[in-house]
Amino acid sequence: MNFSELKDFLDEKADVYNNPEFIQDDPVQIPHRFSLKQDIEIAGFLAATISWGNRKSIIKSAEKMLDIMGNSPYDFVLNHSESDLNIIKDKSIHRTFNGEDFSYFIKQFRKIYQENQSLEDLFLIHKDENNFYHSIERFRAHFLGIEKHRTHKHVSSPYKNSSSKRIIMFLRWMTRKDNRGVDFGIWENIDPKFLSIPLDIHTGNISRKLGLISRTQNDWKTVEELDLIIRKFDEKDPAKYDFALFGLGVTKELF
Repeated sequence: MNFSELKDFLDEKADVYNNPEFIQDDPVQIPHRFSLKQDIEIAGFLAATISWGNRKSIIKSAEKMLDIMGNSPYDFVLNHSESDLNIIKDKSIHRTFNGEDFSYFIKQFRKIYQENQSLEDLFLIHKDENNFYHSIERFRAHFLGIEKHRTHKHVSSPYKNSSSKRIIMFLRWMTRKDNRGVDFGIWENIDPKFLSIPLDIHTGNISRKLGLISRTQNDWKTVEELDLIIRKFDEKDPAKYDFALFGLGVTKELF
Protein backbone atom coordinates (compact mmCIF):
# COMPACT_ATOMS: atom_id res chain seq x y z
CA MET A 1 0.00 0.00 0.00
CA ASN A 2 1.18 3.50 -0.76
CA PHE A 3 0.87 6.36 1.78
CA SER A 4 -2.64 7.36 0.75
CA GLU A 5 -3.95 3.78 0.69
CA LEU A 6 -2.40 3.01 4.08
CA LYS A 7 -3.93 6.14 5.61
CA ASP A 8 -7.37 5.28 4.21
CA PHE A 9 -7.06 1.70 5.51
CA LEU A 10 -6.08 2.79 9.02
CA ASP A 11 -8.71 5.54 9.11
CA GLU A 12 -11.33 2.91 8.26
CA LYS A 13 -10.09 0.49 10.94
CA ALA A 14 -9.84 3.25 13.56
CA ASP A 15 -13.46 4.11 12.83
CA VAL A 16 -14.52 0.46 13.20
CA TYR A 17 -12.84 -0.16 16.56
CA ASN A 18 -13.38 3.26 18.16
CA ASN A 19 -16.86 2.57 19.53
CA PRO A 20 -18.49 1.70 22.89
CA GLU A 21 -18.54 -2.02 22.08
CA PHE A 22 -14.75 -1.87 22.47
CA ILE A 23 -15.24 -1.03 26.17
CA GLN A 24 -16.86 -4.34 27.06
CA ASP A 25 -13.62 -6.34 26.99
CA ASP A 26 -11.12 -3.56 27.70
CA PRO A 27 -9.71 -2.12 30.96
CA VAL A 28 -11.02 1.31 29.91
CA GLN A 29 -14.40 0.06 31.17
CA ILE A 30 -13.12 0.54 34.75
CA PRO A 31 -12.96 4.37 34.75
CA HIS A 32 -16.19 4.42 32.71
CA ARG A 33 -18.00 3.39 35.88
CA PHE A 34 -17.53 6.89 37.28
CA SER A 35 -18.56 10.46 36.48
CA LEU A 36 -16.44 12.50 38.91
CA LYS A 37 -13.22 13.64 37.21
CA GLN A 38 -10.93 12.52 40.04
CA ASP A 39 -12.64 9.12 40.29
CA ILE A 40 -12.08 8.65 36.56
CA GLU A 41 -8.42 9.62 36.87
CA ILE A 42 -7.67 7.33 39.82
CA ALA A 43 -9.62 4.34 38.48
CA GLY A 44 -8.11 4.89 35.04
CA PHE A 45 -4.55 5.15 36.28
CA LEU A 46 -4.88 2.03 38.43
CA ALA A 47 -6.48 0.03 35.60
CA ALA A 48 -3.79 1.18 33.16
CA THR A 49 -1.01 0.37 35.63
CA ILE A 50 -2.00 -3.30 35.83
CA SER A 51 -2.76 -3.63 32.10
CA TRP A 52 -0.52 -6.51 31.17
CA GLY A 53 -1.61 -10.08 30.55
CA ASN A 54 -5.14 -11.36 29.98
CA ARG A 55 -7.68 -8.54 29.70
CA LYS A 56 -10.34 -10.40 31.69
CA SER A 57 -7.82 -10.89 34.47
CA ILE A 58 -6.88 -7.20 34.35
CA ILE A 59 -10.51 -6.15 34.69
CA LYS A 60 -11.10 -8.57 37.56
CA SER A 61 -8.04 -7.26 39.42
CA ALA A 62 -9.09 -3.65 38.82
CA GLU A 63 -12.54 -4.46 40.22
CA LYS A 64 -10.83 -5.86 43.31
CA MET A 65 -9.10 -2.51 43.84
CA LEU A 66 -12.38 -0.63 43.38
CA ASP A 67 -14.06 -2.88 45.96
CA ILE A 68 -11.26 -2.21 48.45
CA MET A 69 -11.83 1.53 47.95
CA GLY A 70 -15.59 1.18 48.46
CA ASN A 71 -16.12 2.03 44.79
CA SER A 72 -15.33 5.66 45.66
CA PRO A 73 -11.67 6.05 44.68
CA TYR A 74 -11.28 9.79 45.26
CA ASP A 75 -13.04 9.74 48.62
CA PHE A 76 -10.96 6.76 49.73
CA VAL A 77 -7.71 8.39 48.59
CA LEU A 78 -8.44 11.54 50.58
CA ASN A 79 -9.90 9.93 53.69
CA HIS A 80 -8.23 6.53 54.18
CA SER A 81 -6.65 5.67 57.50
CA GLU A 82 -3.31 4.05 58.26
CA SER A 83 -5.16 0.90 59.31
CA ASP A 84 -6.86 0.81 55.89
CA LEU A 85 -3.43 0.77 54.26
CA ASN A 86 -2.13 -1.91 56.62
CA ILE A 87 -5.03 -4.18 55.64
CA ILE A 88 -4.38 -3.54 51.93
CA LYS A 89 -0.65 -4.36 52.20
CA ASP A 90 -1.39 -8.04 52.82
CA LYS A 91 -3.75 -8.43 49.86
CA SER A 92 -2.97 -9.97 46.48
CA ILE A 93 -3.86 -7.61 43.63
CA HIS A 94 -2.48 -8.44 40.16
CA ARG A 95 0.62 -10.44 39.37
CA THR A 96 3.66 -8.49 40.63
CA PHE A 97 1.52 -5.47 41.56
CA ASN A 98 0.72 -6.40 45.15
CA GLY A 99 -1.00 -4.87 48.17
CA GLU A 100 2.12 -2.98 49.16
CA ASP A 101 2.23 -1.34 45.74
CA PHE A 102 -1.46 -0.50 45.89
CA SER A 103 -1.18 1.08 49.34
CA TYR A 104 1.84 3.11 48.16
CA PHE A 105 -0.16 4.39 45.19
CA ILE A 106 -3.00 5.45 47.50
CA LYS A 107 -0.63 7.40 49.75
CA GLN A 108 0.98 9.10 46.78
CA PHE A 109 -2.40 9.93 45.23
CA ARG A 110 -3.40 11.71 48.43
CA LYS A 111 -0.26 13.85 48.35
CA ILE A 112 -0.93 14.78 44.75
CA TYR A 113 -4.61 15.64 45.24
CA GLN A 114 -3.89 17.70 48.34
CA GLU A 115 -1.91 20.01 46.06
CA ASN A 116 -3.67 19.58 42.68
CA GLN A 117 -7.23 19.41 41.41
CA SER A 118 -6.29 16.95 38.69
CA LEU A 119 -3.51 14.59 37.62
CA GLU A 120 -3.44 16.64 34.44
CA ASP A 121 -1.43 19.29 36.28
CA LEU A 122 1.49 16.84 36.52
CA PHE A 123 1.48 15.94 32.82
CA LEU A 124 1.41 19.41 31.22
CA ILE A 125 3.55 19.73 28.11
CA HIS A 126 6.19 22.44 28.24
CA LYS A 127 7.21 24.77 25.44
CA ASP A 128 9.39 23.17 22.77
CA GLU A 129 8.27 19.62 23.73
CA ASN A 130 6.50 17.52 21.09
CA ASN A 131 5.52 14.42 23.09
CA PHE A 132 5.22 13.13 26.66
CA TYR A 133 8.86 12.07 27.04
CA HIS A 134 9.74 14.70 29.64
CA SER A 135 6.18 15.03 30.91
CA ILE A 136 6.08 11.42 32.08
CA GLU A 137 9.36 11.86 33.94
CA ARG A 138 8.06 14.97 35.68
CA PHE A 139 4.99 13.01 36.70
CA ARG A 140 7.14 10.14 37.99
CA ALA A 141 9.17 12.54 40.13
CA HIS A 142 6.03 14.05 41.69
CA PHE A 143 4.05 10.85 42.07
CA LEU A 144 6.71 8.38 43.16
CA GLY A 145 8.83 10.68 45.28
CA ILE A 146 12.59 10.64 45.75
CA GLU A 147 12.85 7.71 48.14
CA LYS A 148 13.34 4.42 46.31
CA HIS A 149 10.48 1.94 46.65
CA ARG A 150 9.63 -1.35 44.97
CA THR A 151 6.56 0.34 43.41
CA HIS A 152 8.68 2.56 41.17
CA LYS A 153 9.00 -0.30 38.67
CA HIS A 154 5.26 -0.13 38.01
CA VAL A 155 5.51 3.38 36.56
CA SER A 156 7.88 2.97 33.63
CA SER A 157 10.43 5.55 32.52
CA PRO A 158 10.96 6.74 28.92
CA TYR A 159 14.33 8.07 30.14
CA LYS A 160 15.26 4.38 30.48
CA ASN A 161 13.94 3.81 26.94
CA SER A 162 10.71 2.13 28.07
CA SER A 163 7.78 2.48 25.67
CA SER A 164 5.74 3.47 28.77
CA LYS A 165 2.79 1.77 27.11
CA ARG A 166 0.49 1.82 30.12
CA ILE A 167 0.98 5.52 30.91
CA ILE A 168 0.61 6.45 27.23
CA MET A 169 -2.65 4.47 27.16
CA PHE A 170 -3.89 6.31 30.27
CA LEU A 171 -2.98 9.63 28.67
CA ARG A 172 -4.98 8.71 25.59
CA TRP A 173 -8.02 7.93 27.73
CA MET A 174 -7.83 11.27 29.54
CA THR A 175 -6.84 13.53 26.63
CA ARG A 176 -8.52 12.42 23.38
CA LYS A 177 -11.81 14.17 22.61
CA ASP A 178 -14.05 12.67 19.95
CA ASN A 179 -17.40 11.84 21.63
CA ARG A 180 -17.22 8.24 20.45
CA GLY A 181 -17.75 6.85 23.95
CA VAL A 182 -14.34 5.28 24.59
CA ASP A 183 -11.85 8.02 25.48
CA PHE A 184 -12.92 10.59 28.05
CA GLY A 185 -11.31 13.83 26.89
CA ILE A 186 -11.65 15.34 30.39
CA TRP A 187 -8.26 17.08 30.31
CA GLU A 188 -8.56 20.56 28.83
CA ASN A 189 -4.96 21.81 28.94
CA ILE A 190 -3.14 19.14 26.95
CA ASP A 191 -3.45 18.99 23.18
CA PRO A 192 -4.14 15.48 21.80
CA LYS A 193 -1.60 16.20 19.05
CA PHE A 194 1.15 15.31 21.56
CA LEU A 195 -0.15 11.77 22.11
CA SER A 196 1.66 8.66 20.92
CA ILE A 197 0.56 5.06 20.27
CA PRO A 198 0.68 2.78 23.35
CA LEU A 199 3.29 0.39 21.99
CA ASP A 200 2.93 -3.28 22.94
CA ILE A 201 3.24 -6.63 21.22
CA HIS A 202 -0.02 -6.13 19.29
CA THR A 203 0.51 -2.58 18.04
CA GLY A 204 4.23 -3.22 17.50
CA ASN A 205 3.75 -6.33 15.36
CA ILE A 206 1.00 -4.78 13.26
CA SER A 207 3.04 -1.60 12.76
CA ARG A 208 5.95 -3.67 11.46
CA LYS A 209 3.71 -5.75 9.22
CA LEU A 210 2.33 -2.54 7.69
CA GLY A 211 5.80 -1.07 7.31
CA LEU A 212 5.15 1.80 9.72
CA ILE A 213 8.27 1.07 11.79
CA SER A 214 11.54 -0.73 11.20
CA ARG A 215 12.93 -1.10 14.74
CA THR A 216 12.46 -4.56 16.28
CA GLN A 217 12.22 -3.50 19.92
CA ASN A 218 9.08 -2.09 21.55
CA ASP A 219 10.84 0.79 23.27
CA TRP A 220 10.64 4.59 23.42
CA LYS A 221 12.80 5.07 20.33
CA THR A 222 10.24 2.97 18.44
CA VAL A 223 7.40 5.03 19.92
CA GLU A 224 9.03 8.11 18.40
CA GLU A 225 9.62 6.32 15.09
CA LEU A 226 5.93 5.49 14.94
CA ASP A 227 5.05 9.09 15.91
CA LEU A 228 6.71 10.34 12.73
CA ILE A 229 4.38 8.43 10.42
CA ILE A 230 1.07 8.55 12.30
CA ARG A 231 1.39 12.31 12.72
CA LYS A 232 1.62 12.58 8.95
CA PHE A 233 -1.67 10.66 8.75
CA ASP A 234 -3.38 12.98 11.27
CA GLU A 235 -1.33 15.67 13.00
CA LYS A 236 -4.21 16.74 15.26
CA ASP A 237 -5.28 13.29 16.50
CA PRO A 238 -2.50 10.74 15.92
CA ALA A 239 -3.52 8.45 18.81
CA LYS A 240 -6.77 7.47 17.09
CA TYR A 241 -4.68 4.97 15.14
CA ASP A 242 -4.20 3.02 18.36
CA PHE A 243 -7.70 1.69 17.77
CA ALA A 244 -6.76 0.53 14.27
CA LEU A 245 -3.42 -1.07 15.24
CA PHE A 246 -4.65 -2.70 18.44
CA GLY A 247 -7.86 -3.92 16.80
CA LEU A 248 -5.96 -5.42 13.87
CA GLY A 249 -3.56 -7.07 16.33
CA VAL A 250 -6.25 -8.62 18.51
CA THR A 251 -8.43 -9.84 15.63
CA LYS A 252 -5.35 -11.12 13.71
CA GLU A 253 -7.01 -9.80 10.55
CA LEU A 254 -3.66 -9.43 8.79
CA PHE A 255 -2.20 -12.80 9.82
